[in-house]
Amino acid sequence: MSGRVIAIGDIHGCLPALETLVKLISPRKEDTIVTLGDYVDRGMQVRECFDLLMDLADQCRLVPILGNHDEMLLGLLEDSQALLDWLGYGGTTTLYSFGVKRPEEIPEKYIRFLRGCLPYYETKEHFFVHANYLADFPLEAQPAEVLRWEYLRDWQPGPHISGKKAIVGHTAQKTGRILDLGYLLCIDTCCYGSGYLTAMDVATGQIWQADKTGRLKPPEP
Repeated sequence: MSGRVIAIGDIHGCLPALETLVKLISPRKEDTIVTLGDYVDRGMQVRECFDLLMDLADQCRLVPILGNHDEMLLGLLEDSQALLDWLGYGGTTTLYSFGVKRPEEIPEKYIRFLRGCLPYYETKEHFFVHANYLADFPLEAQPAEVLRWEYLRDWQPGPHISGKKAIVGHTAQKTGRILDLGYLLCIDTCCYGSGYLTAMDVATGQIWQADKTGRLKPPEP
């Protein structure tokens, strides 16, 4: 595969952070950017983040993974009974960002983006999922519940049978530091809270991090 493969952790509507990272990355046509899901909820600029990602897809190859928050939103379009649960997970900011009162009022192009998200993505040496995986199951046989909902703090898998390194999000690392298990890297560094949005070149290990105001993470002593 030519070009860089860059993963970006859980965005959650944090537009200034995403803008800063995209500017620093300076995507080229041959690059692949894999976003690990959770585009919606919690942050105040969900719609603008979608717009930026759609523009990004014209600059490079964008591979969006589906997150659990995104799955919840799509589910509400079929069955609204879980609306209060979703609002409690941060859905109010998503509605505010779109200027609507109900999920079904969100413009169709944004729903199409979410419906086009993948459950996982893999390259020769890495694979990418939102949340977690079963070590002894091939990627195509992974349960959706595990891929999108299972936290690493509940249990950590071993190395995957493929031998590839896992790049995941979902389990917020509130220290702002990537969780590195050797065979697994969790790059959700809690941007919507007091942490950072993290982007990583998976081949070189180069990392870019910005907080929800768009400020870069200061160098560690």
